[in-house]
Amino acid sequence: MSITLTDQDRPELQKAIEEMVESGFTGVTMRVHDERGEWVGSAGVRKLGETAKPPTNGYVRIGSNTKTFTAALVLRLVAEGLIGLDAPVADYLPEFGLDGRITVRMLLQHTSGVFNFTGEYYEDGTFAPGIPATTAGREWVDNRFKTYLPEELVRLALSKPARFEPGTDWSYSNTNYVLARLLVEKVTGQSFAEEMQRLVLGPLGLSDTVVPETSAEIPEPHTHAYYRYEDAGQQKTVDVTRQNPSWISTGGDMISTTQDLHTFISALMGGKLLPAPLLAEMCEPSSKVGYGLGVFVQDAGENGGTVITHNGGMAGHAALMYSTPDGSKTLTAALNYVDDTALSMAAAFQEATQKLVKEVFGGGRTGSADAAEPAQ
Repeated sequence: MSITLTDQDRPELQKAIEEMVESGFTGVTMRVHDERGEWVGSAGVRKLGETAKPPTNGYVRIGSNTKTFTAALVLRLVAEGLIGLDAPVADYLPEFGLDGRITVRMLLQHTSGVFNFTGEYYEDGTFAPGIPATTAGREWVDNRFKTYLPEELVRLALSKPARFEPGTDWSYSNTNYVLARLLVEKVTGQSFAEEMQRLVLGPLGLSDTVVPETSAEIPEPHTHAYYRYEDAGQQKTVDVTRQNPSWISTGGDMISTTQDLHTFISALMGGKLLPAPLLAEMCEPSSKVGYGLGVFVQDAGENGGTVITHNGGMAGHAALMYSTPDGSKTLTAALNYVDDTALSMAAAFQEATQKLVKEVFGGGRTGSADAAEPAQ
């Protein structure tokens, strides 16, 4: 039985999240499970203009942590024999005319080279836009309840040049995980949400984790999310807590809580979801940035060992998820902030995650920019 500790018991953790609020986040909730038990704390406000603190186990849009859930689901289907990890994706989804060299593994690993439908940032500093939802402030706000079909996102991406030859490089692409969603639906004949419930959420008892599909709602309680843009020379800040997340689809649409994220990553790393050989492949950092199959594998610094992680943000919501490779120590957090087209919070996001990992896992450095970038 775990012991829940208060902020007085671990003032250094409370201080860390209060510093995050000082750096610009509107609300932060963090949960740590380690040898000292369980610690939960929150800082900031639940809603701008009010004083109530964020709920300690509120709901949050988890952004790209959705990719870890999706990879776990695909690997469960690999274990069931319905999907071949090294099979060409075109064998399952012939309707898209995909390069026949792209395998299921490449989707999960971001080594397919397929264009990112939310836009591509190139090494020379140029940006190739994707769907309009992610490139214009007011346009996104005005259209945040629009429904995008997964097939629509994939076809837009495939209308653009590939970033590189399949398997020859690494580049983070939300398109890979929308293809993974369509793959799941094709081989099972069920919806992605149904299969996620059958193979991941149900077995782990994750009753507070939601695949929203096109629903704009987020359950109560939750901290609010905001988006800032310029209109006729004026800065406007809008509450975007309610939004149709189909614009990001399986690149980052799921909703969860810090408790469910802890349960998920601890169980996944503890071998409760996948056979040992598949879990080992998931956590094999085979790319230049240490990305396995739906997880980053990172060095937590001096005496910190390895951490398995994925973070994600989308339009004023973000979530952190870190674990030791055996699932015995975890850090999960829900963050809310004022987002904008310039991704003004990205630097603070990255700095904060590095500090938290140092505090909880033992000092030193961590972090990949891609792990910390908002989904959009």
